[in-house]
Amino acid sequence: MKFDGLRSCIEFLEKEGELVRIEKELDPDLEMAEVHNRVFEAGGPAVFFENVKGSPFPAVSNLFGTYERALKILEPQLGKVADLVNMKSNLGYALKSPIKSLKALFNASHALPFRQKSGHVLYGRCHIHDLPMIRCWPRDGGGFIYLPQVFSNDVSCRRGISRIMSSNLGMYRIQLSGNDYIMDREVGVHYQIHRGIGNHHTNALKHNLPLPVTIFVGGPPAHTLAAVMPLPEGMPEVLFAGALAGRSFRYTLMGDAIISLDADFCITGRIFPGRTKPEGPFGDHLGYYSLVHDFPYFEVDAVYHRKDAIWPFTVVGRPPREDSVFGRIIHEITATAIPDTIPGVTAIHAVDAAGVHPLLFAKAMERYVPFERKKPRELLTHANAILGTGQLSLAKYLIIASHNDSPALDVHDEMGFMVHSLERIDFRTDLHFQTCTTMDTLDYSSEELNGGSKLVMVSAGDKRRELLRYLPSSVSMAISEPFSHPKLAAPGILVIQCTPFKSYKEAEDEISALALRLGYSDSNKYHLSKSSGKYSESASAIPNCESGELSINGKLCLDSKMEGLPLIVIVDNSVETVEDFPTFLWVTFSRSNPSHDIYGVGSFTRFKHWGCTGSLIIDARVKPFHAPELVQDMDVVRRVDMLGKRGGPLYGII
Repeated sequence: MKFDGLRSCIEFLEKEGELVRIEKELDPDLEMAEVHNRVFEAGGPAVFFENVKGSPFPAVSNLFGTYERALKILEPQLGKVADLVNMKSNLGYALKSPIKSLKALFNASHALPFRQKSGHVLYGRCHIHDLPMIRCWPRDGGGFIYLPQVFSNDVSCRRGISRIMSSNLGMYRIQLSGNDYIMDREVGVHYQIHRGIGNHHTNALKHNLPLPVTIFVGGPPAHTLAAVMPLPEGMPEVLFAGALAGRSFRYTLMGDAIISLDADFCITGRIFPGRTKPEGPFGDHLGYYSLVHDFPYFEVDAVYHRKDAIWPFTVVGRPPREDSVFGRIIHEITATAIPDTIPGVTAIHAVDAAGVHPLLFAKAMERYVPFERKKPRELLTHANAILGTGQLSLAKYLIIASHNDSPALDVHDEMGFMVHSLERIDFRTDLHFQTCTTMDTLDYSSEELNGGSKLVMVSAGDKRRELLRYLPSSVSMAISEPFSHPKLAAPGILVIQCTPFKSYKEAEDEISALALRLGYSDSNKYHLSKSSGKYSESASAIPNCESGELSINGKLCLDSKMEGLPLIVIVDNSVETVEDFPTFLWVTFSRSNPSHDIYGVGSFTRFKHWGCTGSLIIDARVKPFHAPELVQDMDVVRRVDMLGKRGGPLYGII
């Protein structure tokens, strides 16, 4: 639908029966977020909060809470934008679908920004303290803006259309209150690495100039999606916002600030060189808190708002959340462009259940040496291209499979893709690490902010093994303290519980001993001391268990049986981890740092290459330096429960 603002969208949803109003005054401190979470989890409607404690402005959440509702809001323009992407990635598309292509070209006319002298958002002015101070999780450092559209442009382009065409519109974290921020004068700006505003900030620092920034809140819902759209560097998101809204992005200039005239709120100000303050904590989309770190802050000049302004928000946390719907829509818009952007790559899936950046699945062509036995060659080239492309570069684990082996393999079938890869991967040759590298700012699996490691796992060729779909009793017999409670998470994936992590030295000793008990000598590195009963380094070796079973200190050694269990994951609680496959993905890939937390049965290093002859082992236990997991405030949960009782505004919804 074409909306000129947020209120018209809300009126549309109310007519469609897709909105519930809450008249009771609710607290933006945890309470409204808990309402949002409960309604979202129930697949319920958008929620309009008529009375927000401490603010004169109403609020709305869960606008995009279901995929079907998101389509109602964004169609038919969403389809036209997808047609534009198709035309760019496939010139033959225009010939096959000329009518769709003509409509798409017409829609592109809305992409051009339109400058006006005045508009809705200039109706009134207020202060930061007047805005809803929404806090979603108990340890959050203050009130945040949860659907901000943060606008910046290159300070080198200060005049004319070049200002808007050199712009970036992104969804970065904005902290309104708390910490050392001076209320009404300062707000925190947290942007992760590889974000467009970072390029603008770098250039402003180079010229020792303040960076003008405007924060838009609300407006046409298409503008919100545009702010999270991963567009190529140099392509302004305001063009996409206009095309998707079916209405040109309308703006005006107020000194150094560019104002979105259709927004509900605009906060103008500047980021000055060399000024930082502590920001956070913040409950983030990986399901953990981002901790307190120094980030730039924004010095506020003015806050503008519409006459009928409404404050939109969402809640981020462990997926799936409302932003998961954004991810699905973005995938559908951009899926056909992947082969054009990275030739040879046929599909990519950033796994939402794992927190998006921690785990990436991909399929690509393997064509380098077609007359040889199939093995990963071109796939390594594709993997490097993926890790050098935009936000895909933030992936921690990349599992890439040959398209040739199974053209129908769906990267979104997460268990099916893992099974396909584990059936084929050769852990001796197909594990490729990047260490001491740049990582996602929000990933705390490493002790270094913005730093860590990556692992590319590559599979191609015929099946190497049959994965076990049951847990052999002999495996349980081989597991002893500090390990316990072995469980299958999926075919070929064994999850084992262990006592809490204490240090990497102790973890290495524990897991190396486990590897020996499960059937292999660890590259002739360890032997069992008969006097102490402990494993220690030695030039002597425990014999390999090539015959299938061998008893070592009363424990079975299980070479052949373990072939069907190529992946072993060590966790704090195996029962909870295997409750469902998304939980397994989240625990495994959000809590491990490849360079530090990966071990192997029969591990070795040869010419700088690490591999293993048996099962791969990932230590996904919580480490002392990990960020805390997000947990609800139970008093708030009980208060929200009352809203779902008979006679309450959420009765029949939650």
